[in-house]
Amino acid sequence: MDRNQITGIILIGLIMVGFYYFTQPSAEEMAQMQAQRDSIAALQQEQMAQERAYQATAPIATTSGQAEVADSNYYSSKYGEFAPFVQGEELFYTLENEKIKVILSNKGAKVYSVELKEYLTSDKQPLVLFEGDEARFNFNFFSNTNRQIATEDLYYSAEKKGDNNMNFVLNMADGKQMKVAYNLPEDSYQLGVSIDGKKLEQLIPRSQTVLDLNWKQDIRQVEKGRDFEQRYSGLYYKYYEDAVDFLRGGQDKEEQLSTKVKWIAYKDQFFSTVLIADKAFSSAYVDQKKSEVEGYTHFMSSDIAIPINGEDINYAFYYGPNKYRVLKDAGMGMDQLVDMGRGPIRWINQYLVVWLFNILERFIGNYGLIILLLTIFIKAIVFPFTYRSYISTAKMRVLKPEIDEINEKIPADKAMERQQATQALYRKAGVNPLGGCLPMLLSMPFLLAMFRFFPGSIELRQESFLWATDLASYDAIISWKAEIPLLSRFYGNHISLFTLLMAATNLIYTRINQEMTASTATMPGMKGMMYMMPIMFLFIFNNYSAGLSYYYFISTLITILQTVLMRRLVDEDALHAQLQANKKKPKQKSKFQQRLEDMQKQQQQMAKQQAKKKK
Repeated sequence: MDRNQITGIILIGLIMVGFYYFTQPSAEEMAQMQAQRDSIAALQQEQMAQERAYQATAPIATTSGQAEVADSNYYSSKYGEFAPFVQGEELFYTLENEKIKVILSNKGAKVYSVELKEYLTSDKQPLVLFEGDEARFNFNFFSNTNRQIATEDLYYSAEKKGDNNMNFVLNMADGKQMKVAYNLPEDSYQLGVSIDGKKLEQLIPRSQTVLDLNWKQDIRQVEKGRDFEQRYSGLYYKYYEDAVDFLRGGQDKEEQLSTKVKWIAYKDQFFSTVLIADKAFSSAYVDQKKSEVEGYTHFMSSDIAIPINGEDINYAFYYGPNKYRVLKDAGMGMDQLVDMGRGPIRWINQYLVVWLFNILERFIGNYGLIILLLTIFIKAIVFPFTYRSYISTAKMRVLKPEIDEINEKIPADKAMERQQATQALYRKAGVNPLGGCLPMLLSMPFLLAMFRFFPGSIELRQESFLWATDLASYDAIISWKAEIPLLSRFYGNHISLFTLLMAATNLIYTRINQEMTASTATMPGMKGMMYMMPIMFLFIFNNYSAGLSYYYFISTLITILQTVLMRRLVDEDALHAQLQANKKKPKQKSKFQQRLEDMQKQQQQMAKQQAKKKK
């Protein structure tokens, strides 16, 4: 190792140590989380003890009246002043606006189901995010009489306040009250919730500083391609005044969030349920499991600590689409729920592709035509890079006879001399061997940006074009139900036509490209690998969105047309004459070229010295 490498390793180590030191939970936070876990464990043990005590002491009921008395005694013993609210009838109430329909239940004062009115499932049924037992939203706390209370067990009284407001109340003795208020604004995907903090403080010990919230949801499959839907789902969360992070979809994973959290999202491919704190949640434990149950993609849950400080506990739910403009307007980094890649890839999508896509949407209703125009625009942007790459390849091609002469004069066992002679030829002719690669590398971010943009674009969902009925899903022209070993697992039970066309155009372009580069040096086996790539595309993209395959098909087709056009317009004889003229011009070596030659001379000298030692 040289000094720079050692210095780099030391700096990396210091950064890692500093990161661990400044991001680890404080002693107060660790103590709070441990106290939270201990209180839950103690509560569970006490509940079990009460159950055993009741079973041991409760008299055997011989009549219905005795049974009711026994039950009453049991509930009073277990729930204390909350006992009158443990039994009741579950009733449902509806809040509705132009975008969503929310059904609330008086049992637990919770959201029972949510329907997105503007969207349908892949089989054209109403798009319901969840219903009934598919979702759980339960607060756990100790009462003043040291009873463990779960709000999901309690039956509230309902008070409707206007069309889009609903209050749920527990009216207790001595004027005590527990109140939960819901508000659904017009033309909004957000449902506001508020718990009366002052009245809640009358029901819990002063030592209790947080409410324990258990929130879970079974994520329904609503798209045609289940595996693809799982891949583009995930459990997302945003740290308070910090970055957004996530558990990648299609995996079993959990995470302890020991610092403040602004929101937690259960994200499906195109729709999300987001729990948003008014200020911040103290901490959370999040868990995601990939579903093997038909009809579901994931099972997601969170255990969240909500601070209690005498003020109202306010939070909100976002039930809606993963639509960039909508989430961007919502703020708080929620636009990160739309997967557009990271770094430069996301910048291209955010500031160029989305902008252009929105403009085209205003004037064109056919998304197939929008993708076509978007492709033409992007190809126009990268055309200068494509042209430079072609010219560089053409220069290498016209110099091929001279390179062959060098290879004939210098034996293959003198590879270093061959390389030096070839580089000297390129330098005299004014050819950069990397000129064909660098322009294409500059165009790669656009290809990767499209790879991210199309699978996450809800605008393409259930939009038809030609034979494709849904540009956000695969366009099967042939399907079968039989499970074929290996084929069904890696390819699927269908054939996507746009993917076939994309692979075919890539084969044609590969053939053209091989003809163009046949005169240049090629690594052994590289030609076969280039022909394997289109075959691999058949397996990779068969389950992807038809919009993405259609984009790559059109993009490659345009590239083929550009290549054919440039071959006709570029005069290679004139290009060769120009290179010969360049040889006669005096060349001034750059510092880089001089260093490269010096290194090669040193390597030659070392090789000669080693050869002499062996003799």
